Amino acid sequence: MAAVDNSPEARRARLEEVDLEGGGPAGANRPSFYLTKTEVKLLGIAGVGFFLDAYDLFVINPVSTMLQYRLYGGKAIPAGIQGVLKAGANIGSVIGQFAFGFLADSLGRKAVYGKELMLIIFATIMCLTTPTGSLSPDNAIIYLTIFRVILGIGVGGDYPMSASVTSDRAVLRRRGTMLAYIFSNQGWGSFFGGLVTIIVLAAYKHVMDGKGETSKVDGVWRIVVGVSLVPAFATLYQRLTLPESSRFEESRHQHVQATRAVNDDASSDHEKPKKTEAGGPIAKTETEEVAVHMEEAKRPGHFRGISRYSLSCLLKPPAEFLVYFSEWRHAKILIGTCVCWFLLDIAFYGINLNQNVVLQQIGFDGKTGTAWEKLFKISTGGIIITALGFVPGYYVSILTVETLGRKWIQIQGFLMAGLFLAILAGKFHSLSHASFIVCFALLQFFFNFGANTTTYMYPAEVFPTKYRAFAHGISAASGKAGAIISALAFNQLSIDIGTDKVLWIFFGCCMAGALFTLLLPEVKGRDPDEVLAKEMLERRG
Repeated sequence: MAAVDNSPEARRARLEEVDLEGGGPAGANRPSFYLTKTEVKLLGIAGVGFFLDAYDLFVINPVSTMLQYRLYGGKAIPAGIQGVLKAGANIGSVIGQFAFGFLADSLGRKAVYGKELMLIIFATIMCLTTPTGSLSPDNAIIYLTIFRVILGIGVGGDYPMSASVTSDRAVLRRRGTMLAYIFSNQGWGSFFGGLVTIIVLAAYKHVMDGKGETSKVDGVWRIVVGVSLVPAFATLYQRLTLPESSRFEESRHQHVQATRAVNDDASSDHEKPKKTEAGGPIAKTETEEVAVHMEEAKRPGHFRGISRYSLSCLLKPPAEFLVYFSEWRHAKILIGTCVCWFLLDIAFYGINLNQNVVLQQIGFDGKTGTAWEKLFKISTGGIIITALGFVPGYYVSILTVETLGRKWIQIQGFLMAGLFLAILAGKFHSLSHASFIVCFALLQFFFNFGANTTTYMYPAEVFPTKYRAFAHGISAASGKAGAIISALAFNQLSIDIGTDKVLWIFFGCCMAGALFTLLLPEVKGRDPDEVLAKEMLERRG
């Protein structure tokens, strides 16, 4: 294979339009938050997964309440089943993050991207088929939970896929901004989840409230869930046809060069074997297999077949990954990204999967009124919370991430979130409604102008391209493990020790998260592929 010119000029010529538009002289003079047309297109393609993730996270709260009226006559869903229903998507996410992260590095982004969205679409459609009229209440919830787990696999797979696809294409000085834009779709997903719920409930008011036909709530939750199919179908074709990034192909080529260098150094006579002892042609070396795979990757097509090299990558253990992270300088970074995300999600999802506690404090818990009025109050309270804290926090991160850096934002976010958790915990029974709303809004603000944004960004920026997706998947799965713990334990802990004590536990998680952030380097302006190249040269030297 001929040597590839890796000068900045030659490399820029091979990069996608996103990189070209943001990396030239004109791009250098633009504010980092300014988006070109191509970047807006990439934002739409990659951001829909996080929109759907937050949309699903929001709507499961009002949907579970709607199912109480449809299946249990307004009584609460049994605690155990309800906990699994709310945790189901997060359980699936852990599987999806591991699996799709590994596949994205092994087979390539192009071979895998879009398949997670197909899984989301399938699972959403199956959720809509929940036979609430023919199954027992408990079995109907179990049916829904099964497909929410499958939905979670697709949503979880989107984390490493979209993070890698975006990071592979973004110029260095705008990489953090692009990732923050992608992740900010979580805020919009939550906002539109509440908005759609309110609109559909308003459309059903004359039936549910006027005529007293509460069972019609079955149509409300199906419409609310089904609306998420619109952005999913709108971006599916774009994902399936997105070409492989130049950076990922270059990382493959660097692997070829490194393999050749090692083989040349290890060979004493530099003779090229031509035949096996049996007289047949010798099998291709790994280097040649990589070259074949790279040529196959360039072929057009919506569904590229899996090459023999890809299949061997899939079946053999990820030895290179293990070797890379066996060094402490790399392992401590992976530990940092995993533990920080785990600690964050214990607090973040503990609050947001159990908003009934918060809604009760601000007077939107839906304890009084007709069934329709209760549901409308719950949905209105949720959208108030989102508008006050979620969306503003994300956009402050977008505006400041290239100036303040990821590490500073993450540490201050953990510390400030911990501060407001301490206020809420210490004054839980004495804060007025207005004070509680202000504290909770500031808590949500610093979650999102802080660790909820940067824990997603760090693995996409700190790890080299060839390990990025799998390392991101492992980090994200660690976070979802924290979310699962919160979803399953929050209600019971609140009963056993009190909600204020649970908030103190969340405070402790935030303080520990700030400490573990110290394991991480600042990634603003840092090219992990260049760092890896220097490390490889040091080993050979």
